[in-house]
Amino acid sequence: MAQQDSLVAKNDNSKIEVQEIDESHLETYKNDKAFNYVEEKQGESIIYRFKQWLGNIIRKFFEAIFGVGSATGILYFIFNILPYLLLGFLVFLLIKFFLKVNSQNIILGQQNASTIKFTEDEQIIKNENIQTLINEAIKQKNFRLAIRYSYLKSLKKLTESDIISWDHQKTNEDYIKEIQKESIKHHFKDITKIYDYVWYGEFNIDELKFESLKIAFNNLNNSLITR
Repeated sequence: MAQQDSLVAKNDNSKIEVQEIDESHLETYKNDKAFNYVEEKQGESIIYRFKQWLGNIIRKFFEAIFGVGSATGILYFIFNILPYLLLGFLVFLLIKFFLKVNSQNIILGQQNASTIKFTEDEQIIKNENIQTLINEAIKQKNFRLAIRYSYLKSLKKLTESDIISWDHQKTNEDYIKEIQKESIKHHFKDITKIYDYVWYGEFNIDELKFESLKIAFNNLNNSLITR
């Protein structure tokens, strides 16, 4: 007689222990971002919304013409790429507009500044007692300004001596070409270098430096007397 195997159900009589989670530990897990599985939906950017809006308009336009419900092929390309191209073109136009406005303002500002400078120089040369201005600048220890007035005084003397014809549109090089006598031209070149260095180079000088530079202006004045 064959022995029959029997399946015997075994009962687990071990004691069950209930695991309790401490409230402080639970709060720690709640505050830990590593255990936060909630997905936050990112807000749509203005550019993305504009692209979607523009894309919908283009899509409806082509659907009205071709009667298609879903775009494929070239239409799919147009619907998805064209909004970006149009947006880029719009940005290009805006940048071009602002650059044009800024450049016009800069040019206008430079023109106004040049006009003011020319008007001031003309006023000083034609109407002012330049030596009084030089003395006042020295009194205020503004030796850089005194150099400028000294240069304008030299231009005035050269004009009164019919050696040059002063005009606010002329450059210093133009005046150098007008001067025929070499000794006067030499001295004028010297004071022009000083003027460019101090005034346009915006270098502040002290009284001692001014006295040494003033010699070049005196040399020009003396050459005009003995010409």
